[in-house]
Amino acid sequence: MVRHNGRGWHGRVLAAALGVTAVATAASVWTAQADPSGGGHAGTGPSASAAGAPGAQGGAAAKVAVTIAHASDRGERGVNITIDDGPDPTWTPQVLQVLKEYGVKATFCMVGPQAEAHPDLVKAVVAAGHRLCDHTVTHDTAMDHKSESYQSQQILDAERMITKASGGVRPMYYRAPGGAFTPYSRSLAASHGMRPLGWNVDSKDFERPGAAAIVATVKREISNGPTVLFHDAGGDRSQTVAALREVLPWLKQQGYSFGFPVR
Repeated sequence: MVRHNGRGWHGRVLAAALGVTAVATAASVWTAQADPSGGGHAGTGPSASAAGAPGAQGGAAAKVAVTIAHASDRGERGVNITIDDGPDPTWTPQVLQVLKEYGVKATFCMVGPQAEAHPDLVKAVVAAGHRLCDHTVTHDTAMDHKSESYQSQQILDAERMITKASGGVRPMYYRAPGGAFTPYSRSLAASHGMRPLGWNVDSKDFERPGAAAIVATVKREISNGPTVLFHDAGGDRSQTVAALREVLPWLKQQGYSFGFPVR
C-alpha cells in the first residue's frame, strides 16, 4: 500500500476532524513477522507472536504484542481480509453483503470521524462478526514524522470514536495510515489492546484500476502472505465490490480459509 498523500477525500477528513478533536497527551510472510526495532512500515522485520486473547467489549485492554502483525489465526493457509477507510454509507453495506454471501469475516480499519458519522454501520460490522481496527482520525500518512502528542491524539481519539459508535466494542487492531508506524505509536496502541496491523497484499483497489486488475493483483501476490488490503471508502468502491465477488470464491477454491490477524 502506498502512502495516500494528497488524496482529496483524506483532506476533507482532516478538515472535518480538526474541528472535532483535541490534542491528547497520553501514554510477520505467513508467520507472525514484524519490525523488532520498533519503527518502519508493514511488511518488514523478523518474527514475533501475539499474546493474550481478544476482549471485545469493556474491561481492561487485552495484552497484545507491539510488533506488526501479518499472520493469520487460521495458520499457514489462512487469509485475512482487511477493509480500510470506512465506514461509508454507500459502499460498506455492499462489502458487508458480499462477505455475508461467501461466509467470510473481515477486519474493518475505520477512520474515527467516519465511524462517528455512521454508528449504525459500525454496529452492523460488529453484529456480523467482523472485527474493528483503529485507522486514526485524519488518515495522516506522514504521522510518523509528527510529535508523540499528535500521534497519541490520532490514535486515542479514533479509538474513542470507534468504541462509542460501536456501542462499546473496542478496536482490536491499529493500522497506521500508509504504514506510518513508529515505536511510540505501536507501543501506545498495544497498551490499549490494539495489535499493530500490517498487510502483505495491497490490492491497489484505491487507484481504481478496474476489477480485473484488482483480482489479478491479489492472485499474483497472495503468496507474499495472508493479509490482504481493500477499501470501502474514499471514493467509488464499485470495483472493490466486484473484485471481492471474484476473489473470495477463488481463494476458497485454492484451499485457503478466512481468519483474523493474530493478536
